[in-house]
Amino acid sequence: MFNIFKKKESVLTAPVSGTIIPIEEVPDQVFAQKMMGDGVAFQYNGMTIASPCNGTVKMIAETKHAIGITTDSGADVLIHIGLDTVALNGEGFEVAVSVGDKVTNGQTLITVDRELMQEKGIDLTTPMVVTNGNELKGLSVLMKDGVVTKGDTPVVKIE
Repeated sequence: MFNIFKKKESVLTAPVSGTIIPIEEVPDQVFAQKMMGDGVAFQYNGMTIASPCNGTVKMIAETKHAIGITTDSGADVLIHIGLDTVALNGEGFEVAVSVGDKVTNGQTLITVDRELMQEKGIDLTTPMVVTNGNELKGLSVLMKDGVVTKGDTPVVKIE
């Protein structure tokens, strides 16, 4: 009866099509040790990063390699495109949204110049973490390995 004041749960879908891996297997200790938060990571062959949820863009890194979205239920989601991509200073990334934009699940956020990344030897393993998980009721990783489809495969549940 009084559930109108309770934040609803939300599900994050895969922001890319490819393979999901446990966050602990990311070859970057900041993510593997969950210093930024709990979540999952992806290895993929596509060129676009999609929103994993309905929400609002809260942060776009100046170097365009990371984007933060707050879900409609209040979870802060960080998608970090590749490892050591901050050193590119924005080269190879085209951002399709702005801070403050409302986004929907599956909407394109950033396009990656995959050819440039390969030329520069960039590891495009892409972590997706919930940075305010300690403020939420709970976070469940629904899938730790296997094939995922961008905007479709549920991978994390947030309560």
